[in-house]
Amino acid sequence: MKPAPFRYSAPETVEEALDLLAEAGADGKVLAGGQSLIPILNMRLATPGHLVDINRITGLDYVRSAADGVEVGALARHARIERDPAAYDAVPLLRRALRLVAHPVVRNRGTTVGSLAHADPAGEMTAVLTLLGGSVQLRRRGGHRRVAAADFFVGPLECAAAPDELVVCAHFPAPPPGTGTDFAEVSRRHGDYAVCGVAVAVTLDDDRRVSAARAAYISVASTPLLLDLTDAVGGAAADATDWAAAGRLARDRVDPDADIHASADYRRHLAGVLTERALHTAAGRVPTTGRLAS
Repeated sequence: MKPAPFRYSAPETVEEALDLLAEAGADGKVLAGGQSLIPILNMRLATPGHLVDINRITGLDYVRSAADGVEVGALARHARIERDPAAYDAVPLLRRALRLVAHPVVRNRGTTVGSLAHADPAGEMTAVLTLLGGSVQLRRRGGHRRVAAADFFVGPLECAAAPDELVVCAHFPAPPPGTGTDFAEVSRRHGDYAVCGVAVAVTLDDDRRVSAARAAYISVASTPLLLDLTDAVGGAAADATDWAAAGRLARDRVDPDADIHASADYRRHLAGVLTERALHTAAGRVPTTGRLAS
């Protein structure tokens, strides 16, 4: 299939891109990696009148790591972040989730910020940003704003960016000290969208008892679903925690829909099983020094 006719622009500066988006209004669409957008255009599930290709803009492909987290520019490819040792040291969950995004050829071209802006409720990076309490920065002609992950994803394939705004970067905060993370999912075939997936973080205190357990789910709701599971396991010794209790709590709190890929009951079952496994793995990654596991 072929996309519907559209006007194509390839700005070379952010300011030029913002001018074009302001001019296009609701008829505009940003092209970055294109790994999600191009298939949708070809199937005519989206028919923008003006495509703004930002790939010629310099300075947006950065990955900046610091003690407080990782900031990713709009043109940073999945593969670059996945392979960045400093990003892994600061936020190990990024690499753990990115390895599950489609296939290497897609990760070589697809952008992490573009995936967030696409707001697919089955997209791994939406759960990572939500779990970590991250944010995105939006720019428009004459202004900018930062939006927290909790407010950014507003519906299936719908984010909080206005038609004249460009998502220029995303910030993934580093988990607190004494925290281990994991990402687990089940898909019909390797590289497919997950039938159910979960990003988890477990924080242990100085006595190696669970002080916090949180999980963010994909493919079970219209937006990434964040659950605090501390009530099920809080205060337990890490090596004697009933992680199955957290899995049962997660299973009770999710309310997935059925589709051609899985029934609601199967997704609910997966949420429980994956939560138990991922929390157990995450807790085992917390080193005895109390620092974030690498």
